[in-house]
Amino acid sequence: MSARFVALVAGIGFFFLAVFTQGILPFFEPSARTTKVTAAVRTSFGQVKWMVADATDYTPLQSRGRAVYLREGCWYCHSQFVRPVTGETRRWGPVSESGEFAYDVPHLFGTRRIGPDLTRVGLKYGDEWHLAHFWDPRMLVPDSVMAPYRGLFDEPEGPLRIVDDGAGGRTLERTPVTERFFRFDSQDLISLTPNANGLLFVPIEARQKKPVILIPNEEFTGQTVTIAAETEDLHALVAYMQKLGMNRGKWRDLFEPQQLQVVDVSLPRSQEWILHGKNVYERRCIGCHGVTGDGNGPAATFMYKQRPRDFTAAVFKFRLTQGPLPTDGDLLRTITRGVRGTAMPAWHELPINDRLAVIQYIKFELAVDRSDPSAPYEFFTEEPPGGPLLIGELPQPSEQLLSHGRQIWQSAKCWECHGQEGKGDGEKAAGLKDDLGFTSVPADLTSGQFKSGPAVQDIFRTMTTGLSGTPMPSYRNAFPDEDRWALAYYVLSLSAYKDPLTLEPLNIAEADREALDDLNRQASSPDKAYVPGAGAATSRLDKGAGDARAKIAQGE
Repeated sequence: MSARFVALVAGIGFFFLAVFTQGILPFFEPSARTTKVTAAVRTSFGQVKWMVADATDYTPLQSRGRAVYLREGCWYCHSQFVRPVTGETRRWGPVSESGEFAYDVPHLFGTRRIGPDLTRVGLKYGDEWHLAHFWDPRMLVPDSVMAPYRGLFDEPEGPLRIVDDGAGGRTLERTPVTERFFRFDSQDLISLTPNANGLLFVPIEARQKKPVILIPNEEFTGQTVTIAAETEDLHALVAYMQKLGMNRGKWRDLFEPQQLQVVDVSLPRSQEWILHGKNVYERRCIGCHGVTGDGNGPAATFMYKQRPRDFTAAVFKFRLTQGPLPTDGDLLRTITRGVRGTAMPAWHELPINDRLAVIQYIKFELAVDRSDPSAPYEFFTEEPPGGPLLIGELPQPSEQLLSHGRQIWQSAKCWECHGQEGKGDGEKAAGLKDDLGFTSVPADLTSGQFKSGPAVQDIFRTMTTGLSGTPMPSYRNAFPDEDRWALAYYVLSLSAYKDPLTLEPLNIAEADREALDDLNRQASSPDKAYVPGAGAATSRLDKGAGDARAKIAQGE
C-alpha cells in the first residue's frame, strides 16, 4: 500500500468527518440551536444584573450589513469568538455563548485574527468612528494593516464650491451633483465641517436636509471641498458592526478593565515624560484631535455629531474638582473608560505610563493659549485644578427616591433639552451649540450610553459639575445633594430594561422585573444570572437554579 493511497484515503476520510461534525452533528446537539444567552440589564434602581434572555435576530438593515461584511471579505482577518481564557476576556469581554450564534448562517468564527476580534465590537465605538475607520483605518490606528474601503463611499469627481447661503452662513453650491446628497429646499438643516484638507463627510441622513458648512474656528480656509458620502451599504455595515455582541446587553457597564476609579494620580513634570506623551499622542490621538490638539484631525469631519475635544481651549467635560480644570486622575479616568456613544474609545489596554504621559503632553504642550507667541499661557500652570469635590455616601434607592427624582427633573427643566422621556428631543434641543460654535446634541438618556460613566456616582458627578463647554449646567448650587442623588437615580431609570441598541423595552415579565429590582438579589456574573420564572430561587448557584440554567444552556 503506497503512501499516496494512504494520503488519499485519509483526505477523503477527514473530508467526510468534517461534513459530519460541522454539517450533520449540530442538528443533534441542542446547544447548537439554542437562542438562550445571559445578558446584562439595567434595573429600575440603576443596578446592572445578569439574566437569562433570548438572542434576537438581525434586522433587515443589519442582515444587509452582514452580507456586505461577507462580500468585502472582512471575515478573512477578523474572528468572532471569545475564548474562555483570561487574556481573551480582559481584552474583549464575556466568553462567547452558543445562543449568540443562533442566527449566524454561515457562522463567522474565524481563526486568523490578523485584525482584532469583533465579537464584542457593538457600541464599543460610535458610528462616526466606524465611518472614519472605513475611509482610512490608519487615520485612527496608525499600525493597522487594514486597507481603506473607499468603495463603500460615494465620491463625486471634482471639487465643490462653498458659497454664501444668503443668510450670513455658508452652504454648498447647488448643482446636479450636490442635489444627489442634499435637499436644498428643506427647512431641516444639517451642519457639516470639512477637515483641514478640504474633505467633507456627508452622512446618509443629510439626503433630506439642507447643508450648512460650519467652520466657526477656521477649521478649513479653502473655497472648495471634496465629498465622501455615506452609502446604503456602508450604513448597513455599520449597523451590523454595532449589533455584534449586543445580545449580551449592557455587559460593558460591568467590564472591569474599564472601571477605573481614581482621585488623583500623576507623573512628575519632565521633558522626558512630555516627549513620551507626544509620541503616544501622535500614534493614538492625532487622527481625531489634530496635530495642534485643536480637535480638527483628518478624521474629525466624520464626527459631525460629536466633535473631538479641542485641547487648546483647555475646556474639559469630566472632572471632580471645584475649579474648571480636571486633575490628572480625572483625565486618566476619561482616557481609560473612553466616552461612550462617541468616537472616543476606551484605552484601558494602553500601558498606564503611556496614558499618564499623554496627559502630561496634553496639559503642558496642547492646553496652551499661544495667541501671543511671546507669552504663551499654560492653563494647567497658571490655573491649577482646585480642590476635589467630595461625593458623599450613596443613598439607598427606592420608589420614593425615584419619584422625587422625577420631580427634580421637572423643576430643573431637564426636559427642555432632553425631552420629557429623556430621548434628547426637547424643545430647545435643535438650537443648542457648544462654546466653540458647534452643534451640541443632548444625550438620549434612554440609551444608557452615558458619556461620564454608567454608575449613579458618575451621573451625580455630572449633575454637580455640569459638562464644561456645553449647554449642560452645574446644579451644585441649585439643588442640594439629596436632590441631585434623586435626579441621578431617575436619569439611570430612563434606560432601565431597554435594549441598548434599539432602545426598545425588553420583553421581560413584570414578575421578573420585580425580582431583578430586589436590591438584595445578586446576579453579578453570567454564571449567577437570574433565570426568568425562577420564582423564589435566588441568583446564587444553588442546586435548583443551577439545574434550571443547565437546561437552558442545552436549549431545553
